[in-house]
Amino acid sequence: MADTPTTPEPKGQVSDAVRGNWVDHLAPAASRPYLRLSRADRPIGTWLLLLPCWMSLLLAMLFDGRAGWHDLWIAAGCAGGAWLMRGAGCTWNDITDRKFDAQVERTRSRPIPSGQVSPRQAAIWLAAQALIAFAILLSFHPNAILLGVLSLAPVAVYPFAKRFTWWPQVFLGIAFNWGALLAWTAHTGALGWPAVTLYLAGISWTLFYDTIYAHQDTEDDALIGVKSTARLFAEKTPQWLQGFLVLTVLLMAIAVFMATRERSPLSLVVALAGPWAMGWHMQWQLRRLDTGDGQGLLKLFRANRDTGLLPLPFFAAALFL
Repeated sequence: MADTPTTPEPKGQVSDAVRGNWVDHLAPAASRPYLRLSRADRPIGTWLLLLPCWMSLLLAMLFDGRAGWHDLWIAAGCAGGAWLMRGAGCTWNDITDRKFDAQVERTRSRPIPSGQVSPRQAAIWLAAQALIAFAILLSFHPNAILLGVLSLAPVAVYPFAKRFTWWPQVFLGIAFNWGALLAWTAHTGALGWPAVTLYLAGISWTLFYDTIYAHQDTEDDALIGVKSTARLFAEKTPQWLQGFLVLTVLLMAIAVFMATRERSPLSLVVALAGPWAMGWHMQWQLRRLDTGDGQGLLKLFRANRDTGLLPLPFFAAALFL
């Protein structure tokens, strides 16, 4: 009986990329290594960077009762900036981690350890992405521009966190949820407590989803001495994740309450359904968690795009009540 024909994997495809992604099949061949550096073949990171921005923008509109065309630009600018800065951050991460990545099964196919690009080429690509993102940032309120510049500090530190702390996911959360501070300030012109509380909720959410993600690499991480909350929590991971779930929902509910306290009771109730929906989806993930199933862990991690999308329609609906 003849073997069933299989479609060969595209040359240079990264092992944990989304199969059939546009980078490996549609992008010009010369651009593929650079787009892979930016994780354009794995869009979940852009979503996780963007969603706190959109949540915060909607809460800012609820807070001051203003919504205009400029908010559409803030939303679009955040989307473009999230794509570019996620790409720049991942490029920086791959430059600094290239020796570690070469020793881990899941990451040795990345562009630098696999030889698709050199560290120097990656550094030039990093600078190009950061400069375009900065051009977008310049269209925002001056205070938001300042926050955007300050965001470079946690982005720069994060790749090294796994070398000196068991909690690198905290540093990722600090960097990945910065948009909650920036988008609020871009709309209102000043930072507010609802945005800060939402930011803390986002850090807790990051601890939830990135601990799930990190469980894919616990064996390799132990061999090469890389630290993570997945290794720290080990068999107690479900209990820790339950705690992060509760903290995420509680902090987001407080942020919603602070942002909507001057609005109608119905507006508050509808907006509070957002954190509840998010918590429900995180609980759904916990019920399916199997820390020994690498593919299952990756699917759960990617499911957090839907987790973060769920509050948005409730926040938007509350604007009209």
